[in-house]
Amino acid sequence: MATADQAGEVLSVLDEAAAWLQAKGVDQWPARFEMSWITGAIRRRETRLVLVGGVVAATVTLDRADALWGDLPGAAGYVHRLAVRRWASGLGGVVLDWAVDSVRDKGGEALRLDCVATNARLREYYETVGFEHRGDLRVATAGPSGPSAVVVSRYELRLTA
Repeated sequence: MATADQAGEVLSVLDEAAAWLQAKGVDQWPARFEMSWITGAIRRRETRLVLVGGVVAATVTLDRADALWGDLPGAAGYVHRLAVRRWASGLGGVVLDWAVDSVRDKGGEALRLDCVATNARLREYYETVGFEHRGDLRVATAGPSGPSAVVVSRYELRLTA
């Protein structure tokens, strides 16, 4: 579990990933994350730091509820803010495997996540590793220039037959 003292490390990983995405022209995340966006999940013990050789390589938040999925029943885990440092590229699959095991161990039926609908590469990756597209939603957001909206694609990996 990430602790309040490690919030800066969580932000560092997220900001590095966000900068890389923006440099690639992918509008997945804001240029910088705000501390207030992660403190609740850290306090609820939903955020993890992943270490490789004692060095922070990734972060992920796994929680048990998400308002974007209120229309689909069933016990599930929801992946948010999965980010991997560039030098640890490829670790994301290991983190997703951990999330699957964690949700399954708690009796969950599915692992769910979302990404911006325009992120074709990430959508293809999710489908390649077995996630099923569960529709797109228009979501209101608040940014530095005021309110706006983004279309997100929802993905689900069923953990039971």
